[in-house]
Amino acid sequence: MMPRFANLPLRAKGIVIIMVPLALLLTALASVFVADRQSRIAEDQVRVTLEIQSGIQELHALIAEAATAMRGYLLTGRSDFLDPFSRAEDRLPVVLDEVGRRLRDEEQKARLERIRALVDAKVDRLQLLKQADVLRVGGREDLAAKLIEGKQVLDMLRQEIDAMNRREADLLNARTQAADRVRTLSRSLMIAAGFLGFAGALVAVFLFSASIVRRVHALKAEAHRLSRGEVVTSADPFRDELGNLGQALADASVLLKKRETDLTESEERFRQLVEGVSDYGIFGLNPDGRVVSWNAGAERITGYQVEEIVGQHFSRFYPAETRETFPAEELSKAALHGRTEAEGWRLRKDGSRFWSHVVVTALHDETGRLRGFSKITRDVTERKQFEEALLAAREDAVRASNAKSEFLSRMSHELRTPLNSVLGFAQLLEMDVNDPESRESVAQILRGGRHLLSLIDEVLDMARIEAGRMDLAVEPQPIAEVIEEAVSLARPLCGKEQIRIEIMEAEPDLAALADRRRLLQVLLNLLSNAVKYNRPRGSVTVGHQALDDRIRIEVSDTGPGIPAERVARLFTPFDRLGAERISQEGTGLGLALSRHLIDAMGGTLGFGNRRGGGATFHVDLPRAPPAMREAAAQDVAVP
Repeated sequence: MMPRFANLPLRAKGIVIIMVPLALLLTALASVFVADRQSRIAEDQVRVTLEIQSGIQELHALIAEAATAMRGYLLTGRSDFLDPFSRAEDRLPVVLDEVGRRLRDEEQKARLERIRALVDAKVDRLQLLKQADVLRVGGREDLAAKLIEGKQVLDMLRQEIDAMNRREADLLNARTQAADRVRTLSRSLMIAAGFLGFAGALVAVFLFSASIVRRVHALKAEAHRLSRGEVVTSADPFRDELGNLGQALADASVLLKKRETDLTESEERFRQLVEGVSDYGIFGLNPDGRVVSWNAGAERITGYQVEEIVGQHFSRFYPAETRETFPAEELSKAALHGRTEAEGWRLRKDGSRFWSHVVVTALHDETGRLRGFSKITRDVTERKQFEEALLAAREDAVRASNAKSEFLSRMSHELRTPLNSVLGFAQLLEMDVNDPESRESVAQILRGGRHLLSLIDEVLDMARIEAGRMDLAVEPQPIAEVIEEAVSLARPLCGKEQIRIEIMEAEPDLAALADRRRLLQVLLNLLSNAVKYNRPRGSVTVGHQALDDRIRIEVSDTGPGIPAERVARLFTPFDRLGAERISQEGTGLGLALSRHLIDAMGGTLGFGNRRGGGATFHVDLPRAPPAMREAAAQDVAVP
């Protein structure tokens, strides 16, 4: 039983240890309660027997008193002798009922019924003696006969009462003996319960000591061995929580020993690694900033040998202009925040400067006390020189870009003036020339001039965007109106190939934040591309919808679409995808310029091929807040 008990979980052990004495105690209390109850029952029976005997004696006394009172009345004729008779007459039924309620013995109940009948007969005869004047009617002989008859009833009654008294005396004796036996049993049970409780307590103490306390002391000794770094070998054979804890201590001992060995090896490898690093200067400082360790990298970067620098203050690496303040600030920041990082000029042993990137880390012990600092220094002079060269190159590139934008702007203006003259004179020639061959030549001049003018405008817009000089009037714009206007301007392009442009119905009163003229320019560019790259008798669909806080405009065509490998070049300036398949002219700047314009208005321009063929371009613009739309509508309404 002991090994089985020892293998139980601690919770089950605690329940058993508590329940053993508790169960014994409850058993003892239950036995004492039963014995006490039986004792009370026996005592109640004795008390009832005594009360029955008292009632029987009272019956006998009442009957005797009633008879004596009647004899006195008959002898003297005085009515005051009848008072005891009247009291007895009233009291006798009450006493008989009380005695009857207390009786439990069937023999006594039968005898009480006979006594009740004899009492009724005796009382009736006494009543007859009271009601009739025996002396006056029948003489002394008749009175004597009545008295003799009454005495006979009284004798029978006394015999029954004596028998009842004897029976009750026997019952009283038996019940008294039973009560004594119950009391004796109760005392025996109490003594036995005391012994059982004491035995249960001893068993509980033994179980607690043997299965818990002794093993806890053994675990405590093992824990002390573990704290001293010794290997713990668990000898506890049981598999409860304490046994598992002992096994865990043994496993932890082995693991800690292994980790201690690994840590020693790791520290040795780390020391060798730190000392062997040549690209980084790694060294330690005490809380005052004096060097306490030095590696090969620090020696290579600064030129100081270990024996020259250990014990010296690290401020000697700083130029004179920062030596008094910056080293102390570095240590203070590292101590406050845990680490600090900085770059700046440092000095080598020979006095030459190098640009250094340093990281200073505060080192604390387990109590939080500052033990020193570690410092990692890296020579980044080449990176510093490269960054300065890169910055200079960037400034040169910015200046070149600005010069290019300025050149394009000036050239565009310079080209527009003679080109407008060419177009003007070509239009005059077109009006005056009637020869078909000459008119075709003039038309060719006009087409080339207009194409060149469009190219100049788009180049000028690109230059403005790149220079950041594109002025946009971003206001709430009713998208349906802008689409309608763009479609009306693009319909003349559809005549030759019989292309249809359809506008899809959408939610009314959708407004987006945009520059109306530039948005119209983007939509015209998308519509013209959809018409140019469409198939004959094809269609172009324009629709728009609300997407949360954005308004999306989609332009779809039924053309061949764009191969996936060429989508990446879609928004590249001067790259006309599909130009080999159509004869119409183009600049290759439309989509690139459109994307720049939409980006400048806070939106996005995207593309996707349709499943059934064709291409879809979508423009997402910020949705105008209702308050801004109402304000814009009021401004339009005011003349």
